[in-house]
Amino acid sequence: MQLDGLEPSSGVKRAAVLGHPIRHSLSPVLHSAAYQALGLPYEYTAIDVTEAGLADFVADCDDSWLGLSLTMPLKRTVLPLLDAVDPVAERIRAVNTVIFSDGERLGFNTDVAGIATTLREIEVQQYPGDVAILGAGATAAAVLSALVDLHPSRVRIAARRVEAALDAVELASEMGLNAEATLWQDNTDLLRSDLLVSTLPGDAAAILAPHTPLQPGKLLDVTYSPWPTTLARAWAEAGGAVAPGYRMLLWQAAVQVELMTGFQAPVSAMSDALLAALEG
Repeated sequence: MQLDGLEPSSGVKRAAVLGHPIRHSLSPVLHSAAYQALGLPYEYTAIDVTEAGLADFVADCDDSWLGLSLTMPLKRTVLPLLDAVDPVAERIRAVNTVIFSDGERLGFNTDVAGIATTLREIEVQQYPGDVAILGAGATAAAVLSALVDLHPSRVRIAARRVEAALDAVELASEMGLNAEATLWQDNTDLLRSDLLVSTLPGDAAAILAPHTPLQPGKLLDVTYSPWPTTLARAWAEAGGAVAPGYRMLLWQAAVQVELMTGFQAPVSAMSDALLAALEG
């Protein structure tokens, strides 16, 4: 398979983030910064791979490959291609990390750890009360998993289509969460939750920004491009605590680095490189 210009030096270990589209990804910035800080001669790039092309791509990965990072829509497409899946990824039926080890393809999900750490940064502790999640895809499933140990009193899952929200509610119920489905369009009551998590792409939640409460709770907006989103800006201006999506990106990448290299992730170096890329 053609690797879109990735031609590593002889004997160099490599890794990549796959998705479609993928040009916007900042994962190469994070992983390359980690390799440099650790003194590892590894290469990491972004490669455009569609759902239809994923099986062939994975099959062509030889022993020079450390692993893969996966974005949507590949997080669920990859599942039948794996030899084993860790319990977290199995629970939410989504893999964002593939590790090649002793001829096996192992699936992990580091989004859950990334979300949990990011929530702690805005002091979301046990029993966060009423939680609303905008979106019902793989990232929303990771949010649900991260919430399990926090024991929220109520979780509302809001999607553009009620069928998608109901599927996410079924998953939440399997995790023991008290969840219900709703639509997010024009549902301004969602913004009055103690914790609001937007998994919507880009600036899709902008239409809700004018309805930001006078005393907002806490917001995790998983988007990092554009940043700040319209909703995040309105939330911060109203005095609400905001966790930016790029922090989630950082923390999930840190776990990926550790899985792929076996070394503790140099989070400070990765964070510096990420902020420089965002500001540039």
